[in-house]
Amino acid sequence: MLRAMRKHAKFFYVLFFIVILSFIFWGVGTVDKSTAVPVAEIGKEKITLEEYGRAYDRAVDFYRDMYKEKFNDEMGKKLKLREKVLDSLIDERALMIAARSIGMTVSDEELEEAIRNEPGFTRNGVFDRDIYMRILQINRITPEYFENIKRYELMLLKIKRLIGEAFDLTDGEMRQITGDEQTARAFRQALLFDKRQKAVKAYVEGVKNQIKIKVNTYLIS
Repeated sequence: MLRAMRKHAKFFYVLFFIVILSFIFWGVGTVDKSTAVPVAEIGKEKITLEEYGRAYDRAVDFYRDMYKEKFNDEMGKKLKLREKVLDSLIDERALMIAARSIGMTVSDEELEEAIRNEPGFTRNGVFDRDIYMRILQINRITPEYFENIKRYELMLLKIKRLIGEAFDLTDGEMRQITGDEQTARAFRQALLFDKRQKAVKAYVEGVKNQIKIKVNTYLIS
């Protein structure tokens, strides 16, 4: 059971980070977003086909790395990967709308700290601006573009944390946890993680119920 709970915790954020990574290191798109038919509209927010395609490609790469030669189009269909990627993008937009509605922001200081702590931008454990600029140049993106996406990522993490931290394990739930201290601690962490993620999901569904959402599924079929 503990192994299953850890596995659940390990992969909960998979599609979320795939969505985030779909923006990073792919360059700015060339699609005219003002005229292209979007895959989905969440309120005034739009998910373009290009954006969806990047997120889907990242998801395919992830599952191919995980399942190796076992992963194919048929498995992708069984996993409903296309639908899951789109659902993740829509959930993400709903969270952003909610975060903005309560005036949530990411300060310049928070952004700078996050970038400085990115392992890929460090040398001997210390942020190296030359490495940072070189990586961005290699991937043909500007610091402004990367910083905007990083700020977007931090905003999503911030609203998720705000929602999740409102929930804790009850006394009844704590009493049900048995075993030695190390095992009990692992169970508490897994149960709390699961409870908070369910709270975030419920919150997102509530937000989506209050927003007009239009999905053009024919674009991803």
